[in-house]
Amino acid sequence: MTTTAPVPTVPQQGRAERLNYPALISMMLMSFLLVTAEFLPSGMLTRIADGLDVTTGQAGQMVAVTAFAGLLAAPTVGLMFPRLDRRSLLVWLSIAAAVSNALVALSPNLVLVILARFILGAAISGFWAMSISVAATIAGPERLGRAVMFNSAGVSLATVAGVPVGVMLSEAIDWRGVFWVAAALSALLAIVLRWLLPAVPAEGASKLSTLFAALRRPGIGFGVIANVLVVTGHFLAYTYIRVALERVSEQGQPIGADTIVVLLALFGVGGLIGNFVIGLIVDRAYRVLAVLTPLVISGLVLLVIATSGSLWATGAAVFIWGFFFASWLLIANTWVGHRMPDMLEAGGSLIVVGFQSGIMIAAGVGGLLVDALGIAPVYVVGAVLLVLGALQFGISDRISHARRPR
Repeated sequence: MTTTAPVPTVPQQGRAERLNYPALISMMLMSFLLVTAEFLPSGMLTRIADGLDVTTGQAGQMVAVTAFAGLLAAPTVGLMFPRLDRRSLLVWLSIAAAVSNALVALSPNLVLVILARFILGAAISGFWAMSISVAATIAGPERLGRAVMFNSAGVSLATVAGVPVGVMLSEAIDWRGVFWVAAALSALLAIVLRWLLPAVPAEGASKLSTLFAALRRPGIGFGVIANVLVVTGHFLAYTYIRVALERVSEQGQPIGADTIVVLLALFGVGGLIGNFVIGLIVDRAYRVLAVLTPLVISGLVLLVIATSGSLWATGAAVFIWGFFFASWLLIANTWVGHRMPDMLEAGGSLIVVGFQSGIMIAAGVGGLLVDALGIAPVYVVGAVLLVLGALQFGISDRISHARRPR
């Protein structure tokens, strides 16, 4: 007898009933702490390298191994714990993040740091893979996008405040002290999650065949590839945004490092605003946003290169770029959640795999392209990939409509 995975149990609540905001805020805090921990090394690389007696490039592998671990964990975390309540799983993932940060703080060498960061990468992808199921349980499927908005808000907050605060703290308590703080907050978060989150039963027996079955659904495979293209295109450009901004001039004079910091902050602020604005409409407009957003970002990426002679035009382009891309995880998760309401964990895993794949491709290929071609051609390549991703999402929706029973 053929069975399908049941939709996660959703509280019986009408649209007028208030959302469980404490639970949603606890999820936002988890995404905030995980993303902050993920990118803390970026702002303290030279200090970490000196402390471990390695080169800056070697210390930079802390970020790369985190993404690699996430790529492995996203499709497998549900398989390893097929019957564990998802609230309990998130609690254990928060504890794993605390252990990872504590190990980094204690590590006498780079080998132990890499191992610790591998644990963090698994925790991050495990969280994102489970987040759709938990969001559906908290808010109900009709308000899935609104609930996922809180998770994405944590990412934006980490970009705007978490990482900069961590860097400032490192000036006062050293980089090891910053990771001790991150470990303590992650441990405290585990208690908060256990207290505030509702029980979230597992979807049922998890198998690799479930992921392949999800990919075989009409249009889903196209959408997964589209997500990889969009994420790769964005990170080809964003990874080297500092190089692009160093080309900007005002009244014929190159801008200074302080102005570049302001422009980067504009990206984060735009993302924070965009996450909330798009979160209000994403449940109704996710199909349109999945096509429109990559197209807009593509144009903005090209605009950053084309307007290097105008500080104000570049600032506007960076702000709007942040506005749209910060909501991409929200849009992608809502898209797959509405398209596969009976396979939320599988859908969430596919989205996370797409993100981690895109980041790794951009990191691996981007440096080679910048060295060989320069920054402007790399931005053009990123823009092309974004357009291709938008087209793929459009094709995906046409396929799903064409095969839908009338």
